[in-house]
Amino acid sequence: MEKRLCWSSMGAAGLVLLLFILDIAIGMPFGRSNIIVDVIAIICSIAVLLLAFDAFKDLG
Repeated sequence: MEKRLCWSSMGAAGLVLLLFILDIAIGMPFGRSNIIVDVIAIICSIAVLLLAFDAFKDLG
């Protein structure tokens, strides 16, 4: 159960990371409305991804 939660949180963080990188690069899906929000979201999603990976390593 815990490993599935780690995998799902890594997947969600990866999806958010991909969306905000695409927003900076090509202006899709949010129309490049605010670069500061994009950068903060990228930093936060990387942090969640690293924390979930660390928790996954601790479980296995």
